[in-house]
Amino acid sequence: MIDVLLAHSYYLKYDAKQAEKMRPYPPLATLYAASVLREAGYSVALFDAMLSEGEHAFEAALQQYQPRFVAIYEDSFNFLVKMCLIRMRAAAHRMSEAARDMGATVIAAGPDVSDHPDLYLARGAHYAILGEADHTLRALLDLLSGRQGRYLMEIAGLAWSDPHAPEGVFRTARRLPERHIDAFPMPAWDLLDVERYRAAWKQAHGYFSLNMVTTRGCPYHCNWCAKPIWGQHYAMRSPDCVAAEMAYLKTTLQPDHIWFADDIFGLRPQWVVEFGKEVQARDAKLPFTIQSRADRMTEEAVAALAQAGCREVWLGAESGSQKILDAMEKGLQVAEVAAARSRLKAARIDVGFFLQFGYPGETFEDILATAQMVRDCLPDSIGISVSYPLPGTAFHEMVKAQLGSKTNWVDSGDLAMMFQGTYRSAFYRHLHQVLHRDLDLRRRLASGSPDAEALQALDRLNADWLEMGRLEAQARSATPTQIVRRNGHTSTPDLSKEWS
Repeated sequence: MIDVLLAHSYYLKYDAKQAEKMRPYPPLATLYAASVLREAGYSVALFDAMLSEGEHAFEAALQQYQPRFVAIYEDSFNFLVKMCLIRMRAAAHRMSEAARDMGATVIAAGPDVSDHPDLYLARGAHYAILGEADHTLRALLDLLSGRQGRYLMEIAGLAWSDPHAPEGVFRTARRLPERHIDAFPMPAWDLLDVERYRAAWKQAHGYFSLNMVTTRGCPYHCNWCAKPIWGQHYAMRSPDCVAAEMAYLKTTLQPDHIWFADDIFGLRPQWVVEFGKEVQARDAKLPFTIQSRADRMTEEAVAALAQAGCREVWLGAESGSQKILDAMEKGLQVAEVAAARSRLKAARIDVGFFLQFGYPGETFEDILATAQMVRDCLPDSIGISVSYPLPGTAFHEMVKAQLGSKTNWVDSGDLAMMFQGTYRSAFYRHLHQVLHRDLDLRRRLASGSPDAEALQALDRLNADWLEMGRLEAQARSATPTQIVRRNGHTSTPDLSKEWS
């Protein structure tokens, strides 16, 4: 028997798009929680759903460990968890109910829990933790186990069912996030079945990648970005603390690559410079990937990233239309994206663009502006999504009157429009395919003299873009049928099906 079984509900097998990509990463937030509890003297076990076969494996872990407490503690550093996918929420509910049926006290924590504690309290959880959960979880366990503390209401960041409270949920005072995050011990890496991860990565990609974080939160104000855990707070680990963990991973778990899961890596260029020095001093250098903002990619920052071993940077480019960037309150200029791409390319650092389509007010001309930005910059990769209304955001407030019964995607490949955008879901799914083809072909053409096959493919692609323009105009004007030339043949497509 152990004190606490920590678990999460992101099962890779339930997300077809991500299972095909096969880039599984350990649940960092869950591993941090494990180390905090072990430091406090609790015996802890981990159920890692990522590469698990399903909820039945969790039930087997319950039988094996016979825990007094079960914490369904979602990884708030994983962007897929932040999306609150329906399939994973359902798994969390089943896990909570199974744990409660076995007599354990069940605690739930994570982005979706912070937004909707009532859904978890109604499906097995005794307590819900709101916001950053590390300190709250320890305080709650100390109270429930009789170690210290007197009243539940004294614990900030906590919720439980109460029929007399608004919406049937009693909430204690909000807990402010930890500002000095070096106070948290290193994630409990020893609890991880690292060889299972290594085998999955090696088989799919020929190398092994692990994840780390250097920060918590994001200080920017993009109005579509949800921040249920840290709000506008932003805290950074010290460069030496990060480098020390990197050295530990390099010598102990021996990854070939590190993915820094920060929302914004290296907000201050000087931090990156110091980080590079600490990495060199500890012989901790490993190739790594980050995500950041184009306006953070100054000459000083890019030089420091290259020195530290950065291999790839993902930028939140979002749109090639300044109108859309301004509407998103991104605080970014389109020209800054091109400048960042140029600096990073000169430093031999690959670049990926995150692109977002379907934001309210976006027209086909704005979409074409984004396509042109991609053609001009020729990033090494692109990641495409549609605008996703997450609770607590200004964007959600903007469109919530249009939301129907579907308020979350089932999995990350859904690409469904959940509000009344300019076009319907099928249009954006087709756009996703066309823009990827466009980039792949233009990178091929840029790498050498075009051959006949490539030029023919370009003609077909241009025709596809032209047809999209015709079809979107028809769809917008609600004309159900119209003559369209397709590959030399006349057809009358049913646009109510084409873009619905």
